[in-house]
Amino acid sequence: MQKTSQKLMAPLFAASIVMSSLALAGCEEDGPAEEVGEKIDESVNDAKRAVEDAAD
Repeated sequence: MQKTSQKLMAPLFAASIVMSSLALAGCEEDGPAEEVGEKIDESVNDAKRAVEDAAD
């Protein structure tokens, strides 16, 4: 039984390495939607700070 689990672990480990590599490769560059999302986040944070400052 233990040899069967060892035989299954090698391909599963290899598959997990490949999937991790693909996931990391896809995250190298920000696309236009990511950049727009970051700008929206910055705008929301700026608005929050402005409201907090006005409340003080």
